Amino acid sequence: MKIATFNINGIKARFETLMKWLEESAPDVALLQEIKSVDETFPRDEIESLGYQVETHGQKSFNGVAILSKLQLEDIRRGLPGDDADEQARWIEATVIGEAAAIRLCGLYLPNGNPAPGPKYDYKLAWMARLEARARELLALEEPFLMGGDYNVIPQDEDAAFPEKWEGDALALPQTRQAFRHLLTLGLTEAFRARSQGPGHYSFWDYQGGAWQRGNGIRIDHFLLSPECADLMTGCEIEAEMRGREKPSDHVPVWLDLDA
Repeated sequence: MKIATFNINGIKARFETLMKWLEESAPDVALLQEIKSVDETFPRDEIESLGYQVETHGQKSFNGVAILSKLQLEDIRRGLPGDDADEQARWIEATVIGEAAAIRLCGLYLPNGNPAPGPKYDYKLAWMARLEARARELLALEEPFLMGGDYNVIPQDEDAAFPEKWEGDALALPQTRQAFRHLLTLGLTEAFRARSQGPGHYSFWDYQGGAWQRGNGIRIDHFLLSPECADLMTGCEIEAEMRGREKPSDHVPVWLDLDA
């Protein structure tokens, strides 16, 4: 089973880019972030014509997440538990039925949190606490699950080309990294780092300042796997070349291969 996470930075702006990628790369499952579309205006018919089941949790102009799957999806849920007043569309869950296993998919778009300190950073940390609570609930089931998406977290200095430029940024503050590490100490596996070590691996390059051309990237798109899911992993890679294509997102897809 080939699963990709991809922050597309707007379905309207990146529709042709997304469709070409789906046709060429043909993931079994794609977790999308920042669709920036309400459910009713998402181009469902066009994507379904490629053989995908489409499930969205949209929001006008901001945020929004989706799951596209060539495999059967069951038990779809929208919204991260823990705060009924939270109206931001940042979380979607479903169970995908593979040939050898059923995997619980959690697609997420974690808050940016800037400027920090401030209300937006408080919201980010509170959201991460809710994320940890949901991870604990799923871990208690002892079933394979993954949490994939744009975490807006630079886990370590080696995950940035110029880490000194991110000091004081919400993506790299000590409290942010500590909250991310708490997820790992629960027993989750950070898929990419389980397969690849060292600097030079990035999933985001800003549109400003020629970041792509200068190699000024950061790695903020991650898969976290339960022990049962980690046992099924056969690979995890970043599709960096997508950033150099026409009308790219500022993020690129990250791929996870499961023997499922």
